[in-house]
This record gives sequence, C-alpha cells and structure tokens, in this order.
Amino acid sequence: MPRRRRGCSNEGAGRGFSNGGGCSNGKVGTHAHAHALLVDQDSPAPSPPPPVSSKALRFPLRPGLGQAGAKCLLKANHFLAELPSKDLHQYDVCITPEVTSRGVNRAIMGQLVKLYRDTELGRRLPVYDGRKSLYTAGLLPFKSKEFIVTLTDEVDGMCATSNKESALKEKQFKVVIKFAARADLHHLGQFLAGRQPDAPHEALQVLDIVLRELSTHRYCPVGRSFYSPDLGRRQPLGEGLETWRGFYQSIRPTQMGLSLNIDMSSTAFIESLPVIDFVAKILNKDVVTRPLSDADCVKIKKALRGVKVEVTHRVNVRRKYRISGLTSQPTRELRFPVDEKSTMKSVVEYFQEMYGFKIQHTHLPCLQVGNTKKANYLPMEACKIVEGQRYSKRLNEKQITNLLKVTCQRPREREIDILQTVCHNDYDQDPYAKEFGIKISDKLASVEARILPAPWLKYHDTGKEKVCLPQVGQWNMMNKKMVNGGTVNNWACINFSRSVQESVARAFCHELAQMCQISGMVFNLEPVIPISIARPEQVDRALKIVYKEAMNRLRGKELELLIVILPDNNGSLYDCLSTETIALKTFYYVFLTAGMSAGDLKRICETDLGIISQCCLTKHVFKISRQYLANVSLKINVKMGGRNTVLLDALSWRIPLVSDIPTIIFGADVTHPENGEESSPSIAAVVASQDWPEVTKYAGLVCAQAHRQELIQDLFKTWQDPVRGTVTGGMIKELLISFRKATGQKPARIIFYRDGVSDCQFYQVLLYELDAIRKACASLEPNYQPPVTFVVVQKRHHTRLFANNHKNKSSTDKSGNILPGTVVDSKICHPNEFDFYLCSHAGIQGTSRPAHYHVLWDENNFTADGMQSLTNNLCYTYARCTRSVSIVPPAYYAHLAAFRARYYMEPDMPDAGIGNGNGKGGTPKEEEEEEEDDHHHHHHRHHHHHRHHIRAAVRQLPALKENVKK
Repeated sequence: MPRRRRGCSNEGAGRGFSNGGGCSNGKVGTHAHAHALLVDQDSPAPSPPPPVSSKALRFPLRPGLGQAGAKCLLKANHFLAELPSKDLHQYDVCITPEVTSRGVNRAIMGQLVKLYRDTELGRRLPVYDGRKSLYTAGLLPFKSKEFIVTLTDEVDGMCATSNKESALKEKQFKVVIKFAARADLHHLGQFLAGRQPDAPHEALQVLDIVLRELSTHRYCPVGRSFYSPDLGRRQPLGEGLETWRGFYQSIRPTQMGLSLNIDMSSTAFIESLPVIDFVAKILNKDVVTRPLSDADCVKIKKALRGVKVEVTHRVNVRRKYRISGLTSQPTRELRFPVDEKSTMKSVVEYFQEMYGFKIQHTHLPCLQVGNTKKANYLPMEACKIVEGQRYSKRLNEKQITNLLKVTCQRPREREIDILQTVCHNDYDQDPYAKEFGIKISDKLASVEARILPAPWLKYHDTGKEKVCLPQVGQWNMMNKKMVNGGTVNNWACINFSRSVQESVARAFCHELAQMCQISGMVFNLEPVIPISIARPEQVDRALKIVYKEAMNRLRGKELELLIVILPDNNGSLYDCLSTETIALKTFYYVFLTAGMSAGDLKRICETDLGIISQCCLTKHVFKISRQYLANVSLKINVKMGGRNTVLLDALSWRIPLVSDIPTIIFGADVTHPENGEESSPSIAAVVASQDWPEVTKYAGLVCAQAHRQELIQDLFKTWQDPVRGTVTGGMIKELLISFRKATGQKPARIIFYRDGVSDCQFYQVLLYELDAIRKACASLEPNYQPPVTFVVVQKRHHTRLFANNHKNKSSTDKSGNILPGTVVDSKICHPNEFDFYLCSHAGIQGTSRPAHYHVLWDENNFTADGMQSLTNNLCYTYARCTRSVSIVPPAYYAHLAAFRARYYMEPDMPDAGIGNGNGKGGTPKEEEEEEEDDHHHHHHRHHHHHRHHIRAAVRQLPALKENVKK
C-alpha cells in the first residue's frame, strides 16, 4: 500500500500540537506546491508577538571566554594593523558625462591626481572607490572644486560599418569634488576596545579602500581578491582557461584591534590566445581544416559572448572590443553597406583593400562586436583575447580537477605563501598606507586555542564494542553494530557499467548485503529479480523496466531499495555533487555519464518511480573493500529509517541546554542559481531534529522562492481560506508538529543554525526569520514562545589556523592540519559579540577551513563552553560517515537538501559543470581552492541585498513520491 502524505492533515492540525494528533509518523520530504508545505489550522491565528525592533536589536555579548579543552597556541592569517592617527575625510565625486565603468572612473581620477596633486590637491594622495567617493588623510584646500580631465582613446576604423582611418580621440570629463564628511576614528577605537556596541562601518570602509588602492592599480581585482600572472605560475585548466594565483585581503575589527586578513586564492581566467586557437581548444578540434557544425557554433557563441578581444591585423593599433555574438554566415558570404547609398562590399574585400589584410579562413564565421543593431564584423583570425579576463561561468569536470590539483596546499606551504605575499606587498612602503598612517605587522597573529574532547558514541549492545571514543575525528564500524538497524526485504540491482559482468555484480551485491547484516541491519541476501544490465543513455527506460518487473514479482509489496552500479567516468563529480534528501532516508550521488545528465537517475527514482537508490562506482565493484562496504551500509541504513550511532551523553541526559527539556535543533540554508540563470529560483531548505534526547534524526522541507532571495520566505505563512478564514502554516510550524508527533513532546527550546549568511545580512536575516519562528510558535498555541537561540554558520570566510610548530606531530593531524575540536574565541574574533571559530574535523588534503559560528540571538543563555561543546559534539553525529564533519550537521543537511532539490528542478543543467562564478547554489567557490572537506566540495556563496518581495512567480519543485519521504 502506498504511504499517505508525510505531513499533517488539514483537520485538527492546530489541536494536534497539544494532543498529539494531526501528523503521521515519519519524515517530511520535498513538496511540490507552496500550500503543500503548509500545516493548516482550523481556527483563526492568534495574534503573534510583535516583531523585534531593528532599533532595539542587539546581538548578544560574549558570555566570557570558553575554558573547556586542552589549551594550545596557534597562528592565524591575521596581521595586526595599527590604527592611524590622522583624520579621514570623505569627498563626493561627480563625473560628467556619467561613466558606469569603475576602470574608466579610476583612469579619470588617476589622471586628475597626476595633474593636480602638487597644486589644487595640496599635495594630498587620495584614494578612490571607483564610484562616488574620494578619501583623504586631511582636508583638501577647498570645499568644492571643478576639474576638467581629458582622456585619449583609440578609435579604429576597421569595423565593417566604417571606412574612416583610426585616430586618437580625446574625450573631456568634468569632475566635481565636494567635501562630504569626516570619518571619526575615535568611535572605531572605542568599538575595538569594547566600549561601543556598533562598528563604525564608514571608517572601516575607508581603511579597507586605502589598503586596497595600490593592489587595485597593480593587479586584477575580483571581489576582495587580487590576481596576477606575476603572483605565481599560470597553470592550464583546459578548453582555453588557465588559473591565476592571487590573494584575498580584508580589514576586520577583532579583539586584538584592527586586523588585516590575508589568504591565498586562485581562480580561472581566459587564456590570452588568438581567437582561432581558443576556439580550437574549446571544441577540441582543428577548426582551420575542419568545418564547424551548428552545435560547434552554438558552443563558440556561448563561450565568447561578453569576452574582450583586441585586433591584431594592424601593427600599431590594438583597439579592444567586447564580443556580442557570432555571424550565422561564414566570412566569405558576409557583405555590408559601405556608404549612405548602400553600396555593398564583402568583408573579405574590405579588409584586403583597407588594411592589406588577406583573410585566410573564410569558412569561419565572424565575430560581432559593439551594437547588435549596427553590426560590426571582425574576422576571428584578426583577433586575440585580451589578457586578464576572469572566467565566471561553470567549470567542467576536468577543469575542476585541474584547478584543485593546482591550488590545494598543505598548511605549511600555505602559511609560507601568505607570509611571502605580505612581504611582497610591502605595506611599509605602500604610498597610500604611508599617506594615511597605517602600519601593518608582517607576523601572523598568535592566538590561544583549546582542543575540545571528542564525545563518546553509543552503538548497539549486541556488538563487541558498545561505545566508541573517536580518535582525531575518525573511527570505524569494526566490532560495532548500528544502534538502530533498518530493514531491507525487497531490493533489486541495475548495472549501467559495460565492464561489470553479471556474475561480478551479483557477487558484489551479495557482499554488500552481508555487510549490512553484519553491521546490524535486517537485509535479504537475494534480490527480488535478477540483476539487470542497461546502457547509461537509456537510464529512464531502464529504471522503469526494472521497477515494473520488480513490482510484478512483489504483487503489491514495496521495492525498498535499488542498488545502481555506475561506470567510473563520473570523475570528481561523483564527490562534487554528493548530497542527500533531508529525512536522512535518501542519501545519494548525482552523476554525469555518457548520455546520463546530472541528476536524472535520482530525479527519476525519487520523483517519478518512488524508489530509494544506492549508487556504487565500477572501481569499487571490482576492488571490494570492507571499509567501502561498511560506509555504504551506513548510507543504506539511514535511508531505510535506521540510526547508526548517537551521542552517549544524549542517552545519559548530560548535554547542557538540550537534555534538560525537550529541545528541537533546526538547520536552514538557501542556495542560489548560477550566474546567467536569471529565471531559476533560489531554493530554501529547513531541517529539524525529530528525536529527543538523541538529536540524531532530522526531517526537512525544501521550497523554491524568488530568484536570489536570501530570506527564507516559507518559514511562516498565512492565507485566506473561503471556509475557515485565516489559515497559518509554513516550514517551522510543520516541523514543530512533526517533532511533537515523533517524540510525544512539545519543543520547549529552539536552537536554530542558519547557514550561508554574510556579515552584512545579519540584521536583515535575524529580524525576518526570528519573527517568522515566533509567529509559527504562536500560531500553534496561545502564548507558546519557547526560547530561541539563533546561530549563523559561515564557511565562506578566509581565516585559516596553523600549528604553532609544524614539526610537532602531536599538535597536528596526518595532513598537517590543526586537530579536530580546535576552538578559538579570542584575539581574532569579534571585539564584543558571541562568536568563535571551530575546526571540528580532521583534514584530508589542503588546509582545513574552520567553521565560524556567530550567535545572533540567545534566549537560552548559553555559556561559551556550552555552545562550543554542543556544536562540536553534534559534528560527530553526521549519519553517513565515521568522521566528524566540518559544519554542524543540521546546517550541513539543509545545505545539501537545497542543492539536491535544484537537481530535481533542473535535471539538464547547462554544461553539466561546476560554477566558477558568484552563484551560491551547489557549486564550488570562485576565488580559492576547495581545500579539504568531508567527502564533498562546499559550494560557493554569493550574497545580495534584497527588497522584501515576499511572493513572486516561482517555478515549483516536483513532488517526491511517498515511498522516499519517510
């Protein structure tokens, strides 16, 4: 019998919170429509408490420093910045005619300073933000003054719409500089000393601009990072891309004072190649001798749109253009009017007559540049790609692999590179830093840290080892049985790998089934039907055939599990795209194989057929490892509703501010679509613990919302029903009711971990989402307001922690990284607010990135030790591996669920690759290597300010089948 919807019925949902009715057992899956996410209530909603006032809102102060754990000294990539004694002054800049390019604005102001610094500017050396503001260390000799600045620009007449010779064109700009304000450094000093609650952002911004000014002139700025081929050897990434080395730089207020955070960074740039060579690389074929197909032209057009090129057909002219398109005709067929009489001339003739340039490859299309209405044609062979253009589109699988190989650095190497960067930047001799009186230390900050102990884990009493103490963030399943083993009676296997014979696949499945039994599951050793063999390009048809055959054999029973053997040509995407459905029932991988688009297999299984699946790569089938089988058995167990382990302290009721009263722990995240996917929605995910006191199992909800909206819109909702009037619902409310049904207890405390929020969004997110939590609680029961602790989790930062002595092996793990459990809450942390850095995992490769936790609201009055220990201990409860993970599991699950949901919605994501640009959804970051991590690559975050548009036309997610929601 198919299971009914895992959620709450409309009847009696409101009453169900107090009497235990109204919600079925099990976990909450992905829902298709907005109202499908909601828990309705018959009676009109009671008045919720008023929202928090932004004026009265203050983030909690640090409740003292933590004391738990073994103390040690570390180094951090923060460099002490001496607060300048000079006054800072801001001037408004108005340039006429208005210029949108920061580069042109900087050129104008650079020329102005060059001409007038020693005279009208009173020998001041100002810094400029590239827009509307100029800053000086002292007053200029005027309050307002107008300047005329002339820039020269080369105008090339080689465009096919013009027959004029190139010339130097002068353009004049009127620049008005007017005094605006004085930036008060006294308040910054008071804030750093902890005597003022609010950071003076204007003063910090000025100092940041000052320290970035010289690097902006020297290097290629991208966000807060700078790149140059001179900062490290270029490395090819493939298909016309290369990696440039660079560094990230940001001024930050900390307990030790002003700190300059410096970190190494790498990103992809387009190779400066002749366009024909670039096209040959992206197509991987000789385009000079072989014709282009329509598909080739589409790929070329997509790759070159927006790219800047310079002409090479004239010796002394290097005019630059931005490509807007590609002609549909080959060059030999292109003609255009050369005068007002519409006299036509071919592009080939024009270039020969005007420039003596003979076009050799007339079978190739021309590049279109400039205004699309007035087409300008450039032959590919007459153009070269301008150097220094960052690639912001998706990287493919091979490019990601190459980027990670180039950029992954061990801690000691990274530390040395950071110090060399500081030495190379030579801030003591920076004319702008000297002008403003800023001095930067050349030594890494020394910070006090503590190593929190790992928690004891509980396994089943029938195993030889009933409890386990992880060592250096790791343990294994040897001599242990899952604390709650699941059951698999009916399963099947489908083999998409041509190299795996049926007998080999059968032996592998038998070994896997035996391992599941050994680990504590009830698992039938025989499949329902013989193992099926299929081709990857026929995944849809093959899955449906297997499902039909199995269901015919089962006669009304469920097919509980499908084991899928995949070919090995999934490369890094097997790890890169790993994620899981949030009820901890359908962990999975998303794959790319020949003819199998990303996410197809899981999307078909979970939204069409209702099958839970477990995928295995061919290499593991041939080389069967007991460790591998044990890891897969963990994943299968949680998919089947089992529990692998729990914290011993949870069972002993010894976790402060969790074990004393029923506590629900939430995790939330929003992933955003890639650059260029303007029609795609953002996807929000919220998960919540469903057991107490164990806090191990989680249920979750996923919903689509307005494009790049960071605030989670469906936390709480109201709508008008024609019969019942005002009805309330939303993700928080449904998960609270689900907790009540699963545990028999009403949550008396809420801990909310929110992933992916940038510093500048703290107030906005807290105000909106805390208000939604309070309204959801009030809608369930009058005066129901459990105390809330709201914690932001950040991985998109650049703080790195290094061992004080890399040679001391007792202070590092095998990878040379700091030990799991290392926590820092002093010196490099906020001057007075409640934040800390926690490295909760063992490094695998590269340099570990600690998670940054910032408590924005705390009605539960956590101590520093209480919050830090709880967070660290939870990192050992991640269900699908025997390692502690790098961020607290509820936030981890929410991030993965949101990313997975995007593949339900977008099964044919273009390029089947990984973004290198500023997207937040499910893609690696743009500016630096993915360093270590827990079996997957963390995905890039990009933050925007949004107006509060609560509802927009949003494409909805497809519904999960009932079988996979449980």
